[in-house]
Amino acid sequence: MTPLRVLLHAPTAEALARARRNAANLRNARPDAEVLIIANGAAVATALATPDATDSLLRLCRNSLVAQGLDNTRGLVEVEAAVVTLAERQVEGWVYIRA
Repeated sequence: MTPLRVLLHAPTAEALARARRNAANLRNARPDAEVLIIANGAAVATALATPDATDSLLRLCRNSLVAQGLDNTRGLVEVEAAVVTLAERQVEGWVYIRA
């Protein structure tokens, strides 16, 4: 069976909370699944303010950081633009879920 490859898109604080729960639940049910949480918009500030066990799966949109004048002082992984990462991964066969 092909392993699951899932993108969880979190553009808001509430969506980030759901994405983090979804990621944990997915990894518990399917430990071999590849999971990424792509945070942009308001979710970026929330991600910086609230550490979580799923942060190794988290990718912050650099455009959102710049637009909000935020510094990634936690050293979380950044992507150039959430929209680009979401599109590229979908082309690679990843499943998209908006949290």
